[in-house]
Amino acid sequence: MTFTFAEALGDLASRTPDATAILFEEQRLSFADLHGRGTRLAHVLDGLGVADQRRVGFLGRNSPAFFELALACSLQDAVLVGLNWRLSRSELVSITADADLSLLVVSPDLVHLVDADAGVRVVTTGSELDALVAAADDTPVETRTRGESVLLQFYSSGTTGLPKGTLITNDNLAFTRTSGRLLYGMDADTVNLVPSPLFHIGGAGYGSTALTQGGTTVLVPDSDPLTLLGAIERHGVTHAFMVPAVIQGIVGSPALRTSDVSSLRLVAYGGAPMSEALLESAIAALRCDFLGVYGMTETSGTVVALAATDHDPGGPRAHLLRSIGKALPWACEVEVRDPVTLEAAEVGAVGEIWVRSGQVTPGYWRQPEATAQALTADGWLRTGDAAYRDADGFLFLHDRMKDMVITGGENVYPAEVENVLAHHPAVLEVAVIGVPSRRWGESVKALVVPRPGVEVDAADLIAFARDRLAHYKCPRAVETIEVLPRNASGKILKKELRMSHGSPVS
Repeated sequence: MTFTFAEALGDLASRTPDATAILFEEQRLSFADLHGRGTRLAHVLDGLGVADQRRVGFLGRNSPAFFELALACSLQDAVLVGLNWRLSRSELVSITADADLSLLVVSPDLVHLVDADAGVRVVTTGSELDALVAAADDTPVETRTRGESVLLQFYSSGTTGLPKGTLITNDNLAFTRTSGRLLYGMDADTVNLVPSPLFHIGGAGYGSTALTQGGTTVLVPDSDPLTLLGAIERHGVTHAFMVPAVIQGIVGSPALRTSDVSSLRLVAYGGAPMSEALLESAIAALRCDFLGVYGMTETSGTVVALAATDHDPGGPRAHLLRSIGKALPWACEVEVRDPVTLEAAEVGAVGEIWVRSGQVTPGYWRQPEATAQALTADGWLRTGDAAYRDADGFLFLHDRMKDMVITGGENVYPAEVENVLAHHPAVLEVAVIGVPSRRWGESVKALVVPRPGVEVDAADLIAFARDRLAHYKCPRAVETIEVLPRNASGKILKKELRMSHGSPVS
C-alpha cells in the first residue's frame, strides 16, 4: 500500500509531532507545525474552489511555503506547479498560461514577473499568505486524493525545445521514499541540505524524500558556497544533494579551509556530468561518502546510482568514477536499447537508456503526442540519454542522443571528449559541440573556460586529446569563453552554445 504525500506527513505529525521537519533561516517548523499549516492551506484552497486537479503555481525561492502548499494540494487533490523564477517574464507568462493556473503564490520580490492581466488570483508569500493561513479552519480535511492523482508539475528546462509540463503523482513520490532508506540511508536523525531549487526535481523530489523519512530538511534560498558551508556547520548537516557546478564552487571556495564540514556523511551528486577531476577533488576536500545519482523529472528522481563503495579514486576500480552506476533493484528496470532496432543493446554498445518503474511519469500536461513519443505502450520511458553497459552491469552515460556529433560517419559523444579535456591542467570547465564542416559533415569543437590566471593553448589541448582519444573524436577547434551557460539544474545549454559558437570549421 502506498501513501499520498499528505498521508505520509500526517503520519509523522502524529508519531513525532515535535521533531524538526524544516529549518529555514531563523524559522523552525516541527512536523505538527508543517501539517497544521498545510491543513489550513487546504481549507484556503477549498474556499477558492481549488480542487479536483486544478493547478496552484508557486513562484519563489526555496522556502517552507513550497512544502506547505504541496501538502495542501495533496489533501485537496490539487496540483502544485513549480515555476522557474530564473526564466524571463515572457517565458513565465507562456508557462503559466499553459499550466492553466487557478491560483499563483509568489514571493514579493518576484511579482514583477507575473502577468497581472492573466485573470489568475495572486497571493504573495509572507504576511499575505500567513494571514490567510491564520484565518483558515484547522479541522482535519477529508481528502479525495488517490495515489494516482497528480501532485506536482514541473516544466522541462527547455534544452530540448519548448518546455513540457511533466506530471508527478502521489504514487510516483511514494515509490521514491524507499530510496530514502535503502539508497541514501536516511532516517529520523538525518539532517538534509536542499540547495537545489524547488521548481526542479533535484530540489523538490530529493527534499520530499528526506522529509518523509522523518528527518530534518534544511532549506537555503541560494546555493553560493558561503551560504552552504555556513548551513552545514550551523545545523550539522549529514546529507546533501548538489549539482557539479555547486560542488565546484564549494571545493574552490577559500572558506572551505575554515569551515567545519565533519558532520557530512553523504553527498549525492547528479543533474549534470561530473568530471573525474572534480569528483576526485571533492572526495578529498569533503572527506565523506559520495553517491552518484542519475534520474530526471520524468522518473521523479533517482533510478540509477553509483554506490559510495564504488568510488575508488586512484585504486583498481577508479574507472568507475566515469560511471553513473547500476539500476536501483527495488525501484526500476533499466535497459540500454539499440536506437534503430529498439532491442537490448549488446554489452559495450551505445544505445538509449529506457526505464520502467512506478516512479515514471504518467505523461506531459496536455501534450499527448510528446507523451506517446516518450512512453511506450508497455510502460517504458525513453529517456533520450545515450549510454552503454559494461560486463559488470555498470552504466556509462555518453550524452543526450541529440548532442551526439557525427563526423565523417563516426559517432562522437561529447561527454567522452569532455572527460578527457577536463584533466588538462589549464581547463576549469569544458563543453564539446558539433559544428558544420564541409569535409566531415560535422567537426568536434571544444569550448573551454580556463583556470584563473592560465591561458589555454589550442594546439596543446588538441595534442593532449590526441594522445588519449581516437583522432576522429578530438576537437578540430578550441575556443576560450568566460562562462558556460547553464539551466537551473546545472546542465550546460548545448543548444545555446551551438547557436552562439557553432560557426563552421574546415
